[in-house]
Amino acid sequence: MSKRIHSPTHSACISPEPFAPQSFDDPVKAVDALTALYERNTAFLISRFEDLAKGAAVSGRYRACYPQVSIETTSFGHIDSRLSYGHVTAPGVYTTTITRPTLFRHYLKEQLGLLMRNHRVPVIVSESTTPIPLHFAFGEGAHVEASASTVLSDMPLRDLFDTPDLNITDDLIANGEYDQVPGEPAPLAPFTAQRIDYSLARLSHYTATSADHFQNFVLFTNYQFYIDEFAAWARELMANGGEGYTAFVEPGNIITPAGAERSPEQVARLPQMPAYHLKKKGHAGITLVNIGVGPSNAKTITDHIAVLRPHAWLMVGHCAGLRNSQRLGDYVLAHAYMREDHVLDDDLPVWVPIPALAEVQKALEDAVEEITGLEGFELKRIMRTGTVATIDNRNWELRDQRGPVKRLSQARAIALDMESATIAANGFRFRVPYGTLLCVSDKPLHGELKLPGMATEFYRTQVRQHLKIGIRAVQKLAAMPTETLHSRKLRSFYETAFQ
Repeated sequence: MSKRIHSPTHSACISPEPFAPQSFDDPVKAVDALTALYERNTAFLISRFEDLAKGAAVSGRYRACYPQVSIETTSFGHIDSRLSYGHVTAPGVYTTTITRPTLFRHYLKEQLGLLMRNHRVPVIVSESTTPIPLHFAFGEGAHVEASASTVLSDMPLRDLFDTPDLNITDDLIANGEYDQVPGEPAPLAPFTAQRIDYSLARLSHYTATSADHFQNFVLFTNYQFYIDEFAAWARELMANGGEGYTAFVEPGNIITPAGAERSPEQVARLPQMPAYHLKKKGHAGITLVNIGVGPSNAKTITDHIAVLRPHAWLMVGHCAGLRNSQRLGDYVLAHAYMREDHVLDDDLPVWVPIPALAEVQKALEDAVEEITGLEGFELKRIMRTGTVATIDNRNWELRDQRGPVKRLSQARAIALDMESATIAANGFRFRVPYGTLLCVSDKPLHGELKLPGMATEFYRTQVRQHLKIGIRAVQKLAAMPTETLHSRKLRSFYETAFQ
């Protein structure tokens, strides 16, 4: 049954029946309630739209709102100081809107369970005042306006339903720029429901795979050769039973389940940043994304993957070696980042240091040792650690080199690329553990550029090994407890309780 209310503009607004707030001390039951409320409200919007598309008379404006979850605590009581998330810092009311609770079910159960345990308070599930845009109610890949253009041609869709509002879709909370309004609840999570929905739609667009397939451990690369090697390995893995992985998903949501063989398939036109997912129960598998070349793509994709709250993301790709002692094929483990990419300057000032994360660095170095068979002092023959510089001009060599070369030398840089610092900085910004292991593919300062024959041999011998190292590193990270991996060094003075 629907009720009819009036908006401030006095136009009739038709919504589902009011939802009475409910209190829960069991995270599973709380998530069940969030799911039921979300599905009811999105079904209401979809049903009303379909009625209109079939020719039903317009009887008003249709609106349904996101569910929300809240807690209230009156204590400054200390919690386990080892935890980087799962608690609030001061007494008060904290709340966040929720979307796609089925997709985020495991995440929500964990976050709400920690709050209940750490503060010994129930959580309240209620209906927010934030409308669900019709586009997001339909989910990823929907072409809502086009599907009913002939029926609704005389009335704009936004006169009948709420549409995405970019005025409230921002990163103020994640950026640490949110101004708390006295008397209003404080944020419980780094992203609001509409910000998450926006990114889920963008993910599908950029990668040609559904958000459901993304795994908690993400590898980024800037060369298709890594994708080809990963896909061949994953298909072979599936044909041999999976070894713990359950399916391999390619662009176009082409799924190969464990135990099955499938010839390589490809969508008619690959997306801007194709993603490939080797799935494991609990999203514990590996996602590999080819971000192409440049910091803009690196920022774009990490802006959107961040809402899925992955446990780690790593960059594995090619770079320019800057030291004469380096050889083509050597590895570079970034311990620091020199940021000349500029794409994040407005969100994360360049004076903010981007620290190396011990857990990630250890996993990467151990993986190099394990795959190459070298360790200790011998490892220095093929790998250097140090500063990786990221620049936004692919042809920087064609300009006067005195300026950039001087800065690179002063920064003690050992490698240059166009993506790594962006990915690390966005990991820092969004509290996603990050790391970088690059492979030297040329040395422009020393005149060592790849010739076609050299390139073929280089790719044949190095890409396979480099990819194995990246995969082994994320497997090591996946074996760690999440509370260990999510470092406290990524948390600011005033943090949300949700990771």
